Amino acid sequence: MQSTKVKSNVDLVFRAFSDRTRLRILNLLQSGEICVCDLVRVIGVPQPKVSRHLAYLRKAGLVSSRKEGLWMYYELSRANNAFHRKMLECLSCCFTDVPELAKDLKELGKTCGDFEPCCD
Repeated sequence: MQSTKVKSNVDLVFRAFSDRTRLRILNLLQSGEICVCDLVRVIGVPQPKVSRHLAYLRKAGLVSSRKEGLWMYYELSRANNAFHRKMLECLSCCFTDVPELAKDLKELGKTCGDFEPCCD
């Protein structure tokens, strides 16, 4: 029974990495905890779509969340096995040359003064 659970988790993780939007979210979460409103702003897709992708990433065990007031904050989950650890390593080193991911990180780093505050 355990091997089936591990297999389905591996399948979920690979599927999570196979979607461009989820990959962009994972890349941004390397910076630390991020409010969903900042993910929406940087990625440029509607909030319900970002939330659906985040739910998938939570189901795969890749992200965790916490609620503060009206806002949800997300961060990468700590690696719980060697496979998970390697996938997180891949995020931090394998995608540094992908222009879209670098652009997202730059956009995330812009000061909040450039945008209407959404989390205040």
